[in-house]
Amino acid sequence: MNPRLRWLLENALPPLALFALILVAWEIGAAALNLSYLLPRPTQVLATGWESRAEIFSAGCRTAEAALAGFAASFCIGVIVALAFSQSRIVQRSFFPYAIFLQTVPIVAIAPIIVIWFGYGFQSVVIVAAIISVFPVITGGTTGLTLVDANLLELFAICNASRWQVLTKLRLPNSVPYLVNAAKTSCGLAVIGAIVGEVFAGVSTTSYGLGYLIYLANGQTKTDLLFATVFCSTLLGVGLFAAVSLIGNVILLRWHVAPQRATLTGRNK
Repeated sequence: MNPRLRWLLENALPPLALFALILVAWEIGAAALNLSYLLPRPTQVLATGWESRAEIFSAGCRTAEAALAGFAASFCIGVIVALAFSQSRIVQRSFFPYAIFLQTVPIVAIAPIIVIWFGYGFQSVVIVAAIISVFPVITGGTTGLTLVDANLLELFAICNASRWQVLTKLRLPNSVPYLVNAAKTSCGLAVIGAIVGEVFAGVSTTSYGLGYLIYLANGQTKTDLLFATVFCSTLLGVGLFAAVSLIGNVILLRWHVAPQRATLTGRNK
């Protein structure tokens, strides 16, 4: 059997089959209960989503822009903070509890404050997304930059390497796998943050995202549109996660292959 076909049968077929069974059971159960205003049938959700495809697509693009901007901001900020933590234990011990505090405070409590400071609109949504998604990057980057083999640190010390050389030649390369895993978690949180931010900060804007569309559908009791928008939000999160995972796998592949090639070249010489 073809390896690709076998992989699809073993990995893709079971979840797809389960999803199909859930949809069939959902369709039959919703039709039997006749509670379309509470639980619309999948076919009804699909029809409403198709009718509102232009509105949902426009809102999805807006949410994707906010999520990507928030993710990029959180990744840059998280790496900078992790670099500071890796260079000074005093800085790490002083500021890391506040990073935990920022992660544990409910975003619904912070969002109104952000609206007061920055107003309604895209910038506030990006800030909310960045706040939610920054913590995994800080923890992953700090772990990768500080969890270095003691023997390698001793070797660099014997060679009289400067702090900058240790950082660029040892700590940063060691942190690559940790940052890739952190990015996978952070990108999903960025989508959640963008949607939550749009509920609070995206109100009264001419161009709104999926979060505000969910808010409108819920207020108007359009459960079919609500389900369709939630489903598209899920697809957006899965799509962003898949894209970041693909890029991360390419980076890790090159990160592992490059040293191997250098080693083989040295042996051949």
